[in-house]
Amino acid sequence: MSNLTYGIEEEVFIVQRGKPSLESLFYLASLLWRKGQFNYFHTAYNFSHFPDLSTGLMGGVEVSTEVCPDVDSLMRALIRRRNELAEVSSGLIVPVGHLFDGNSPTRTCGMHVHIGNLPDMETAYRNLAHFLPLLLLITASSPCVDGKYFGSSYRIHSCPFIGPLTGDPWHRFQDIIVSRRLKTLEIRIFDPAWELYRIRALVGVIQSIVRLEHDVGFDLSSYKLARREAVTTGYGELTGKLFNQLTQFCDVSQDLFETTLSDMVHDYYRRNGQESTFSALDNAYRNGRFEPAGSDGSFPNPAKVAVGIAGYFIPKLPYDVWKICRERG
Repeated sequence: MSNLTYGIEEEVFIVQRGKPSLESLFYLASLLWRKGQFNYFHTAYNFSHFPDLSTGLMGGVEVSTEVCPDVDSLMRALIRRRNELAEVSSGLIVPVGHLFDGNSPTRTCGMHVHIGNLPDMETAYRNLAHFLPLLLLITASSPCVDGKYFGSSYRIHSCPFIGPLTGDPWHRFQDIIVSRRLKTLEIRIFDPAWELYRIRALVGVIQSIVRLEHDVGFDLSSYKLARREAVTTGYGELTGKLFNQLTQFCDVSQDLFETTLSDMVHDYYRRNGQESTFSALDNAYRNGRFEPAGSDGSFPNPAKVAVGIAGYFIPKLPYDVWKICRERG
């Protein structure tokens, strides 16, 4: 087995008065001013697309790690990137896949895991795809749509930028792809997760799967059925079978799949409301404690919005256009 490489792209919402705002661009500009060359390539923004513009223009922001040679260095890099974002952000950082009080399939946040330097890309791709309906439960964090409970992940169910496999591993908008730009396996299905131990466990399981030298027998129809079960009802009969198969070569706790972040966040949201939940999520992201610790700040500052557009959006635009063209092939 070659020396694998790892990377994470993590998207989160930054909310003020309950909504993401264009002031998020100012926070990204602040990162760019601190470490220009690195953050030019390792930060990004997302806007809502046409169907969801009525809910607001700004989506999430993204920070990504450098390429890492092992899981330990990857986790250190992720912690460092989180701390850097937290230092410049006065809004509440909300690490969930879909916000609670609307229905915005294009206004979502995800976590992409990259695995590189694979000796057998095709086998690794099929084996990871086989287990993805189970693995998505480790980070599922999108329980609500229109303020009501949906299931484990409304984002995974409805987001048009992921989806069941098409048969073409290079096609951009599906659960797992071969990245045209980076030449890595890019797993796009995961929701963002504030609990670092879950992310470490997830990457460890991914590592065990891609090191398999045999094909475990991926079947697209079975995958779609298990995926539907996972994103709606959670851990069940089909994902349970995948867990039993996984434990034949990987030591991982069943509780990671049975008890989801969606369960935790929905229970808290139902009892305490959105403002307290956003505060608890921000504190969990910054400090590891899921309990409220601050308000969601003042109204967006037009001057900061203008600085964010001039100091981040415009300078980044040429690279973002190039990246989109490269990823589409």
